[in-house]
Parts: sequence; structure tokens; C-alpha cells
Amino acid sequence: MPHLSLNPIRAVERLLVYPSPSTSTGDWSPKWIENEDVFFPSADGTELHGWFVPHPEPKHVILYSHGNNEHVGNQVNQLLRLQSMLDATVFVYDYRGYGKSKGRPTEKGLIADGLAAHEWLLKRTGMAADDVILMGRSLGGGISVAIAAERSAKAVVLHATFPRMVDAASYNYPWLPVKTLMRDRYDSLERIQRYEGPVFQSHRTTDEVVPVALARQLTDRAPGYLKQFFEIPSGRHNEPLPPDYYTALDKFLNRVERSHSFHNSDTQQLDDSSHVLQAN
Repeated sequence: MPHLSLNPIRAVERLLVYPSPSTSTGDWSPKWIENEDVFFPSADGTELHGWFVPHPEPKHVILYSHGNNEHVGNQVNQLLRLQSMLDATVFVYDYRGYGKSKGRPTEKGLIADGLAAHEWLLKRTGMAADDVILMGRSLGGGISVAIAAERSAKAVVLHATFPRMVDAASYNYPWLPVKTLMRDRYDSLERIQRYEGPVFQSHRTTDEVVPVALARQLTDRAPGYLKQFFEIPSGRHNEPLPPDYYTALDKFLNRVERSHSFHNSDTQQLDDSSHVLQAN
């Protein structure tokens, strides 16, 4: 049980925001996916753990950031769906204090962990930040937006996430002065304004944790020209996503791919033109 006497407010916040599940749950030796066990350091040296799950002929490369009540060991079904339905190579990792990762969770620490996972994936694949899709669910959406704000992305894909953690907390605990006392605020509403790339956000209209009208603020605030808010008409916050979600996401990512290819081709033409001018 956490020690509450030194900072009881902080201890309660940690219990509510970071209810990391036990490693006794989940499937840590999956038979249905080929995964590479990865251990890597965060910026402050905290040891983190993840799975690199390659696709033999990937259309996409995804960094996946999970929710606050999940860990790598219970992501097998999601990894299978991303591989089979999106033809994706995926790197999923655990934040500090989750799964096999060391340390204790804080907003600053988790964002550093996301950046470290991103850096590992870029080195492992040889890709640039603009070639990698950042995908986050719930709390992981806040991490994904923070990474995109700092480094950009090919696309940001969000599900069941919030514009600001403090808004979701106020909705769920209206009797607590969370807007005054909460330290880990995950202000995605501010951060997403520093990312101008594609955004695909999905949300259930019956989400009991983050109201859909609240969630929609994030897509509305995103400055990029290519964005979509996909509503799922039933279900609860933690339910698995329906097949039509992956169909819609696949169509969106195909649009991103065409836009991305056009941009790279246009850039190459500009580079070639500059080269010719210099040669002459």
C-alpha cells in the first residue's frame, strides 16, 4: 500500500491516474505473434520494457502507447489486429511503473518514456519521425500527442482519449477540487496545436469515462488539414474496438500514405531542381 503521510494528495492522484495492473495478468509468452523482447533506457536511466512486433511486408510502422490500466502483456489481441488489418509493424512498450518497466509513474516521466520508445523505434527501423504513426489509447493518447508536438509524426491515431486529463478527472470526480490540486494534467489541447500533421481520433458516443463532446475538442483544435473524428455508436471506455473501426482507420491511413508520397515526391522534385540549377 502506498505511503500516504508525506503527500496524501499526490498519493491519491497516483492511485487514480496510474492504476497499473499486476504482471500476473496478461499473456507474456504469446504464441500467435512473433515478438522481440526489448529493454531500453529512458532519458533518466530508468529501464523500460517493450515488444517489437515486425510485419514481413509492413505498410505502416506504429508506436503504440496503451491506457493507464494496461500493460504490454495484455496487448496481444490489439497487436494481432494491427498486424493483420493494417499490415503494420508495431512497437508497444510499458511506461515506468508498468509491466516489466522500472520506476514510478509521473507525467514528466511517462512522456520521457514515450520519447525514449520513439527514439528506439526510429533507430531500430532506420526511419524518420515523419514515417512513424503514433497511436495512443486513453492515457496513451496524451503520450502520443506529446511526442508528436515535439517530434512530429506520419499520423497521430487516438482512441478514447481526453483533451486534458484534468477535464476527464473533473467529470469523473466532480466533488474533488482536481483542477486546483492535480499535478499531472496532460494538456493535449495545448500540445496538439504544435503538430500540423494528420489526426484520426475515434471515440464511443457512450464512453462513460471521457464524454464524446469533450473528446471532440482535440480534433477540433488540431491545426492539420487532414483529420477525422470517427464515432463508435455504442460500448464502454475499455471495450475492444469493432471491425469497422479498423476499416475506417485503414482508409484514413491510405489517404495519409498518398499525401505522404506526394509530399516526398514533390520534395524530391524540388531537390532535383535545385541540384540542376547548381550544376548549371
